[in-house]
Amino acid sequence: ADLYRRANQLAHYLQAMGVGPEVRVGLLLERSVETIVTLLAIFRAGGAYVPLDPDYPDERLRFMVRDAGLELVVVQERLTGRLGEAAVQHIRVDTDWPEIAKERENNPPVLASAANLAYIIYTSGSSGTPKGAMVTRGGMLNCLQWMQQRYQLTAQDAFLMHTSLNFDPSVWEVFWPLLVGGRVVIAPAGML
Repeated sequence: ADLYRRANQLAHYLQAMGVGPEVRVGLLLERSVETIVTLLAIFRAGGAYVPLDPDYPDERLRFMVRDAGLELVVVQERLTGRLGEAAVQHIRVDTDWPEIAKERENNPPVLASAANLAYIIYTSGSSGTPKGAMVTRGGMLNCLQWMQQRYQLTAQDAFLMHTSLNFDPSVWEVFWPLLVGGRVVIAPAGML
């Protein structure tokens, strides 16, 4: 209940900043509860997320911000300097939380459809320049529903979140257990 309350508050905050269908929001977060809250909030606001891995070099992060056309990045305070001079708005999900917590806790209005963008994950760039692979909400949900029909997680199951958000398995690690009321166990980077 706390997870969804916090996600709704951030979703309302994001919508007030103009996030809605097809609006891309960067995430520059280390694996944490804030990561899960932010992912859910972006979806509830109707937007699409673009993960920016804190382990990436600064130049790659700046390239991804430019290439994806990001105007807003949700970041943890300790990571705000990583984007350099990139002209994007920041929401510091940790230090800005007192302001975010003033938002409503109810579900925000549903603005996005299955045809809208869910996320953009960038390729490794091993064959040249990294490219953003775009996935729709319907495509993501179809995959998760197939996995649930095939493997049938229950509310008693738990998934370890250990994959970078820049790889598709992270979608399964986060959203699949939440879809059935299961748990997401967050592995801190230093303990993998």
